[in-house]
This record gives sequence, structure tokens and C-alpha cells, in this order.
Amino acid sequence: MATESTDVALLRKLEEELLDPEVRRSPERVGRLLADDFVEFGSSGRAYVKTEILAALQKETPDPGSSIMLTEFAARSLSPEVMLVTYRTVRSSERSANPRISRLRSSIWQKREGRWQMVFHQGTPSDC
Repeated sequence: MATESTDVALLRKLEEELLDPEVRRSPERVGRLLADDFVEFGSSGRAYVKTEILAALQKETPDPGSSIMLTEFAARSLSPEVMLVTYRTVRSSERSANPRISRLRSSIWQKREGRWQMVFHQGTPSDC
């Protein structure tokens, strides 16, 4: 379905935006992408809500020598207005003791008032 493939491309773009340090520093931009009832299960095992994520991102210090590559992107429609997105990120850093960090990621996006918002996210460390 053409609309679904357009949505998949858009959701990949939105996921990439949320990985962009410039976007992450903007509470307005992140706040628009995350639903008010957003929940994240962090790799620590702790659950976070939108306000906690926005506050944490304001304290984040980007590593100028790092880059994030998004691979294995897939999206599955759970209903006409809900999509499950899965992918892997690989962070490379010139200045870190761990030069490559891999994570499996999953997000649930819901179309609300004509735009996609993330309602759930989980990032899990991975050895590959």
C-alpha cells in the first residue's frame, strides 16, 4: 500500500531526527515528536516518562567525534493508526573507551490529529 510505504519512510526520518544531537537539544522539537503519555524502558531497566526524557536530553553532552548509524529498519502496522518500528543503531566514537556500541531499538508510533507521535520506546544493548 502506497500510504503505508510513505508512513514507513516518514517514521524512519522521525527516528533519525530523534537521534540527531541538534534535535535532542530542542525540547520543543522532541516534545512535538513524543506523545504526552510517552513511556520509555531504558537499558537500565527503568521506565521514563516524557518530562523525564526532555529533562535528561537537556543535560546530554554530545560527543563531537561520534556518529550513529541506523540499520535493519522495519515497520509493522498494528492498526491503521499505530505502527511498530524496530531497528538497530551502532554508535561509533573516536574518543570513547567503547568505540562501538550497538543497541536494538523498538518504538510504537501512533497517528494523532494527523501526525505521528512516539508513544513507547525501548533500547536494548546488543553485542552484535
